Amino acid sequence: MSGHKMLFSGLKLWRPGRGRWMSRLHDGEAPNPNATSCCNPKVCIVGSGPAGFYTAQQLIKARPDVQVDIYERLPVPFGLVRFGVAPDHPEVKNVINTFTQTARQSRCSFYGNVDVGTDVSVEELRQAYHAVVLSYGAEGNRTMGVPGEDLAGVHAAKDFVGWYNGLPSCRQIRPDLSCETAVILGQGNVALDVARVLLSPLDFLKKTDITQPALEALAESQVRRVLIVGRRGPTQVACTIKEVREMVKLPNTRPEMMAADFEGVAEALKDLPRPRKRLTELMLKTALEVPGVEEQQRRDGASLSWGFRFFRSPVEILADPERSRTAGIRLAVTRLEGSGEGARAVLTGELEDVTCGLIISSIGYKSLPIHPSLPFDSRKAIVPNNMGRVQRAAGLYCSGWLKTGPTGVIATTMNNSFDTARSLVEDMESGTLDVSAAKPGSQSVGALLEKRGVKPVTFPEWEKIDGVETRRGEAVGKPREKLLTVEEMLQVARSYHC
Repeated sequence: MSGHKMLFSGLKLWRPGRGRWMSRLHDGEAPNPNATSCCNPKVCIVGSGPAGFYTAQQLIKARPDVQVDIYERLPVPFGLVRFGVAPDHPEVKNVINTFTQTARQSRCSFYGNVDVGTDVSVEELRQAYHAVVLSYGAEGNRTMGVPGEDLAGVHAAKDFVGWYNGLPSCRQIRPDLSCETAVILGQGNVALDVARVLLSPLDFLKKTDITQPALEALAESQVRRVLIVGRRGPTQVACTIKEVREMVKLPNTRPEMMAADFEGVAEALKDLPRPRKRLTELMLKTALEVPGVEEQQRRDGASLSWGFRFFRSPVEILADPERSRTAGIRLAVTRLEGSGEGARAVLTGELEDVTCGLIISSIGYKSLPIHPSLPFDSRKAIVPNNMGRVQRAAGLYCSGWLKTGPTGVIATTMNNSFDTARSLVEDMESGTLDVSAAKPGSQSVGALLEKRGVKPVTFPEWEKIDGVETRRGEAVGKPREKLLTVEEMLQVARSYHC
């Protein structure tokens, strides 16, 4: 793709490689340096993950006159689809095809390499657009709040996942995999993704888009046992049956459960909703049933093991004698008060130490405020909103995890983003959101960015990065070999040829 091709962007054109914006002119129209735009509604979306793209998709579908501009801090789009979904789940990444169709529409523009809050303020975006949708997700980590969690050998799951998925900010993480036992705190799908990556056969991972540095580190890994720890019981786990089934079938591994954790669970099955019942039955079968001959032989030959540990809560990370890195974890034994989803874990007073050299905390992501002047509920770590309308901030909306907290799968985010888009369209049509006055949109933002020396990455420029990554991947039998630094990404984006 030629770098000289001019790309539509609101009422401007961005000429890749030239780093400047030009006014879009209609046939026979003389240049007007003071022109802003016609009165088509202009909406800006901050963040290009699933929430951002699903919001854009619904807006474009609902309003044939709307122009949507998506701003993204990184040079590459798709957020957690690229940096969060497990490498061995390529089918989940297929939503990228839908997002690409949206981004290629004439009424949608992507501007990567623009850090909203630093390169341009939310207030400047609000002045340039009729509406601004905050969809930048949850980039913070929930902390455990226990002594020793800053020791070497302790990682947040978000960072560990970012490391093996090629998130530039996680490139420097070098997890020490020289220990025999790893403990993962939390029992959601991310925790199981991490466990699976730690224990998967290398030949299997080599065919995924896992990064080369992660592949090399896993090739040298001494981790033989992974424990997945949760405060509550088997009927409260946050993971889904697909992920547990993948663990059960993982080659060269055997399950290592504690029968005591499943006391009374069989009796509770009849009262569980169907998805939860099927998941619990699978765990019960794996933990307690005597396996058949073939399965027993498979387990006997396995050199790796994994297991859930229920009714355990971390109280301290234990250091080695030099106090330089983790040597274990102290867990408080819990019991449940109440039942079902609402059951609470309470401490029994009993403690238990587990020797381990790697601890990964998978207790949740959290959103961070983008600017102190904007509404933010720091306790819930969300932007306070009503169906995506930010409270006490006309023209400001939110979608995705910033709206609801970090829960659910991509389909959950899709529904909540569609709801936000519907709220926005309703406000346009009712007059609650005034779209009668012209707004400059990307025209004025582009001028500000140019003045500040910021060169956005357009979607066709991302497609150059995509082309390079897929070709590099093909050469080694992988779907792609990701570029791992922002500098590399920009270098490819600015090059004149794919």
